[in-house]
Amino acid sequence: MSFLFSDEHTWLQRDGDTAVMGITVHAQDTLGDIVFVDLPEIGKSFAAKEVAGVVESVKAAADVHMPAGGEILEVNEALRADPSLANSDPLGAGWFFKVKLTKLSDLDALHDEANYKKLTD
Repeated sequence: MSFLFSDEHTWLQRDGDTAVMGITVHAQDTLGDIVFVDLPEIGKSFAAKEVAGVVESVKAAADVHMPAGGEILEVNEALRADPSLANSDPLGAGWFFKVKLTKLSDLDALHDEANYKKLTD
């Protein structure tokens, strides 16, 4: 499975009509040491680009935007307990939530890795 990236520096990894989402390496580099994450409640639905959570670092706080619309199926409780996972493994153990995608056409607005890299270089 490949990653897709949003302009708001979140990523999505799709598996059928579900996806795992988190913040990008670029986002966590910019934020610095992450000390707190506010994750959405299970069952809540969000549209693409809507704020679904907040991440706080020693430098700043930032909204976490949905890369694609969906209903929250699961949140990463390990991340809530240890927010530094978003720094140490943002594309793996530092994932934020899993969603049931509700509008697959939202994926058309996302970038593949090569195009996202051009945005952040």
